[in-house]
Amino acid sequence: MAGCVLAIDQGTTSSRAIVFDADFKPVSTGQQEFPQHFPKSGWVEHVPADIWTSTLRVCREAMEKAPDGGAGVAAIGITNQRETTLVWDRSTGEPVYNAIVWQDRRTAEFCAKLRAQGHEETFTKKTGLLLDPYFSGTKISWILENVPGARDRAERGELVFGTVDAWLIWQLTEGEVHAVDATNASRTLIFNIHHNDWDEELCGLLGIPMSMLPEVKDSADDFGVAKSDLFGREIPILGVAGDQQAATVGQACFKPGMVKSTYGTGCFALMNTGDTPVLSKNRMLTTVAYRINGKSTYALEGSIFVAGAAVQWLRDGLGLIESASDTQDLAEEADPHQDVYLVPAFVGLGAPYWDAEARGAMFGLTRNTGPKEIARAVLQSVGFQTSDLIRAMQSDWSDAEKPVLRVDGGMTASDWTMQFLADILGAPVDRPTVAETTALGAAWLAGFKAGIWPGPEEFSSKWQLDKRFEPHMEDGARTDLLSGWQDAVQRTRSGEQG
Repeated sequence: MAGCVLAIDQGTTSSRAIVFDADFKPVSTGQQEFPQHFPKSGWVEHVPADIWTSTLRVCREAMEKAPDGGAGVAAIGITNQRETTLVWDRSTGEPVYNAIVWQDRRTAEFCAKLRAQGHEETFTKKTGLLLDPYFSGTKISWILENVPGARDRAERGELVFGTVDAWLIWQLTEGEVHAVDATNASRTLIFNIHHNDWDEELCGLLGIPMSMLPEVKDSADDFGVAKSDLFGREIPILGVAGDQQAATVGQACFKPGMVKSTYGTGCFALMNTGDTPVLSKNRMLTTVAYRINGKSTYALEGSIFVAGAAVQWLRDGLGLIESASDTQDLAEEADPHQDVYLVPAFVGLGAPYWDAEARGAMFGLTRNTGPKEIARAVLQSVGFQTSDLIRAMQSDWSDAEKPVLRVDGGMTASDWTMQFLADILGAPVDRPTVAETTALGAAWLAGFKAGIWPGPEEFSSKWQLDKRFEPHMEDGARTDLLSGWQDAVQRTRSGEQG
């Protein structure tokens, strides 16, 4: 069991830990859910202690369940929910407020005010991001403005800020290391992706003292050691990346033009653009994909708000299915002569539209439309939305060609959905053997830094394909379907029905 890596995958609703062996295979795991808190409409919080205690518990569980009891674990890698924001006391480690989760919208008014003052272009040019409550910067400002005494303490240097990776590193090292990796830093609204460091002007606009900020390190770097009282011995922390970037690494998307897409509740697609930060003309996000040996590799990112959540709606909202797997059989039996479109804008439309006011709608219904056609429309909506993202990325970056799409996440278990995705993209879709690509990416970063796992080229060569879905749809049929989809989206956005 020599050469094992413990990967921490700290998510929005649960914490997981996976031990990978030297062949990049998961050999043990631990998982624990923890609560979210909703103190007001649009507010989402976590108790910081819940994040840490659940993480510690699952790490111990995964190591205990490993064949050698975790003795072969040589390094720790961390991947985490991005943008979630914590502020704590530099001396005591005590948080001054709950963690404000990436989903939280309490700073929408502040973002609107900054946009009205003409600042969005400044933020976008420097960070690659939109001025939105999604990101960490305005959450830090909210804490400083609304927690009694917080601003004074921050200006005296007594408080520090961190995303979830920084919080876990602080806990694991018992306060010795205050650091963040470049991918998580690039999601804060205050990190200049061109200079690869915190930006004084942006911190000033948000009222954030720079003394609060963690040191920015490479994604494969020395983040200190987990103390011996946690796992019985010291273990170095050598790899860190935000969840979507870690999945990009885990999918071995190291070459410019490679794309991965993760299908869970929503969908996140990232396209590697190499050493060039491509600023989008189509409201995609520009982000750091990973930073190794001091060199940043960038990506274009597109977000779909509703993917697997539409299948949950079929089950829990409409009661048309008993389990997600039922959708495939229904879709296969749907009437091929009915073109039914679902635009799943239940919480607005994400990239490339960013239309918060849009709401879900279904088009093309007839008296013969039933559960089969509706189920097919739900699955097809994932393909249509992915096509929107890929086309926007290709429009933004002239070097982009029609890529092979590497996929992961729960929805990829549906062969029907993946085949439609390949058909509507007109490009191959590859599903890997190892489904835990996010944790694998964090593990590789740590194993590579430790010198026990191979470099990018050899790791890429060992990436294993479960199944490739080749496109079979004729160009004319694809064009017709995409035209119908665009018509449905436009009707949804304009509020027209028909």
